[in-house]
Amino acid sequence: MNEQLQNAAPAEAALITVLTANSFSTIIDRCVGCAHVRVHEGEGYCRSYAVPAAKWTLGMCNFATHARIEKAESKTLNPLKASKRGGH
Repeated sequence: MNEQLQNAAPAEAALITVLTANSFSTIIDRCVGCAHVRVHEGEGYCRSYAVPAAKWTLGMCNFATHARIEKAESKTLNPLKASKRGGH
């Protein structure tokens, strides 16, 4: 088993039934560390989405619990100048 998947929770019986009945894809390296990853027979699967690689194609996966969006720092504004701008 992949060393990075050792901390992932094992798949529940209901999820194993779904995995075997449908065509679920294994996770990609960007999914490692997510709370939605479950391990079944040494392979990692996402319990929220069938094709994890597709969720990462346009950016960050919206189900990812291990990744956070970085917010740009807001520019601080001088309160005196702000009050003058608002009066127009």
